[in-house]
Amino acid sequence: MRTWSPKGQTPLLFHAFNWENLGAISGLSWWNFYFQVYPGAIRSEQVIAFLGHLQRHLQGALLIIWDGAGIHRSKAVRQYLESLHGKILAYRLPAYAPELNPVEYLWSYWKQHELPNICARDLPDLAAWAIHGLRRVRRRRQRLIQAFWKQAELW
Repeated sequence: MRTWSPKGQTPLLFHAFNWENLGAISGLSWWNFYFQVYPGAIRSEQVIAFLGHLQRHLQGALLIIWDGAGIHRSKAVRQYLESLHGKILAYRLPAYAPELNPVEYLWSYWKQHELPNICARDLPDLAAWAIHGLRRVRRRRQRLIQAFWKQAELW
């Protein structure tokens, strides 16, 4: 549900929110992006499952470039990557450099253009809106993905 308010007035939303959260994970290639949405925070198990998802959809060896989040450095993720014997190579971006990560531009666009004014009733409703927004971004992928990569290259 979207909000409505008279022009020039900020809408007031009254909602009993239980502060559950929704986690999203994504991978961005030159031509497409892949995502999964999970209830709660993203943990090592979800990172491993997502890497398996990427392997099913992308042929050949993968080069993963990600930030220094704790889940990327966890023991379980490291062991999983080692067990693949080079099928996935992972490199970290420098610390405190989100401007080098094109996925950060994807998340920013998603939050500013696809999710504003969404007033979800519960977590499943929020997940449905989030997935719908990511699919809308994916439909415009050629132009948007190129913009995300170019923005990251400017730095």
